[in-house]
Amino acid sequence: MTTEHQTSRRTVLGLLSAAAVPTAALMLPGGAHAAPAGAGGLPDYLPIPSGSAGPELNADGYHVGRIKDELYWVTDGFYQAMLLSTREGVVLVDAPPTIGHNLLRAVQDVTRANGRPGRVTHLVYSHSHADHIGAAVLFGRRVERVAHVETKRLLRAAGDPNRPLPTVTFEDRHVLRVGGERLELEYHGPNHSPDNIFVHAPAHATLMVVDVLYPGWVPFKNLAVSQDIPGWTDAQRRAMQYPWTTLVGGHLGRLGTRADGDLQRQYVIDLEASARATLAALDPAPFFGKYLPAGNAWAIFKTYLEEAARRTAEPVAAKYAGVLAAADVFTVDNAFAMLESLRIDAGVLGPFSIRP
Repeated sequence: MTTEHQTSRRTVLGLLSAAAVPTAALMLPGGAHAAPAGAGGLPDYLPIPSGSAGPELNADGYHVGRIKDELYWVTDGFYQAMLLSTREGVVLVDAPPTIGHNLLRAVQDVTRANGRPGRVTHLVYSHSHADHIGAAVLFGRRVERVAHVETKRLLRAAGDPNRPLPTVTFEDRHVLRVGGERLELEYHGPNHSPDNIFVHAPAHATLMVVDVLYPGWVPFKNLAVSQDIPGWTDAQRRAMQYPWTTLVGGHLGRLGTRADGDLQRQYVIDLEASARATLAALDPAPFFGKYLPAGNAWAIFKTYLEEAARRTAEPVAAKYAGVLAAADVFTVDNAFAMLESLRIDAGVLGPFSIRP
């Protein structure tokens, strides 16, 4: 264990312990805990491990890099897209609005250098969420938009002009062949969203699956705000079954390796084990004793579950401090999501099980 990791572990334990004190300054919305507010009234967090950082952005605020041969990726440090340059045009996977018009610049950067056509002919939607495809409108009506059938249903209901409906849909699997290049699109059931797909570039040993694995970081709040937590954890397992060496995760600044996938899966396994142990051990009596006389059922649930999330998070955040970025930022929120999934999906009800 490195000195940096030891220091981070001690720091995060102190922050989580301090968060048990009922002080408003230590409580973030949703039950997340942080250090006392620093300059400007905002909380301070642990430094980001150097291995979690992405490449430097250019003057326009983006980075475009080659993955292998004519497969590339684009990032603004927050979101990612993938592009495949072919003899007939460009296949783009996702169009995050935070990258926006820089996607057009990135396409031109690539195609000016390789001499291939610079028009985006195909746009693949990983899923329906606006933060990943909200700039799809930039590519006009001539582009062929490919997505899962559920994506089309969700987008039709949303009625968002920035996310035009797919023109080609599939249910289980679709092979996209353009200009001598190939992408394999597969659907393995609901996970982060009801329609999230896997995009595999076998010739480039690359997998793009969005909001499932976060290379170098803990998952986003509430286990990636996933609508199906068991499906999301299974999607991590399925992702590791693909024969890839490079992962495009859709978020943050860098690409992923298989070691990143293994590490993220272990974080989730540790979080589940800690949640199960907490539900088995946490005494509900103080929470019922305080709020039951007033008949405040929601106060019982709120305080019990927030304390359970804090206790669940403590050993996990300490273990991954200095290893995964933002272990002190979102582990309490992730613990809460795991606890709720165990209760609701797995039937691990703790003190709210069948009355004796």
